[in-house]
Amino acid sequence: VQLVESGGGLVQPGGSLRLSCAASGFAFRWYYMSWYRQAPEKERELVAYISKSGDSTNYADSVKGRFTISRDNATVYLHMNSLKPEDTALYHCSAGANPYNPNYWGQGTQVTVSS
Repeated sequence: VQLVESGGGLVQPGGSLRLSCAASGFAFRWYYMSWYRQAPEKERELVAYISKSGDSTNYADSVKGRFTISRDNATVYLHMNSLKPEDTALYHCSAGANPYNPNYWGQGTQVTVSS
């Protein structure tokens, strides 16, 4: 099983980034896909998840209206707009039968929002 994130980086406040997570080694279409983030000294936070079919999504209040999660055949994306310094964190992709208790995790990609 592999979940490989990419697309992180340094961006100014108000900017945008698109994170990608390439999945392999498991039945991608049978799993909820989620993005979590963890900032230093803070608890891990579920940012967004998308259903197996892709027709249902859910977002943390802190990112609602700014972030969009999507998926295709073997990749899950997180489009992030209007980024704020408080969005700075290590972002992890995950897969699971339950988005709140993932079975698989990626290594993460760092997002830093700073001027």
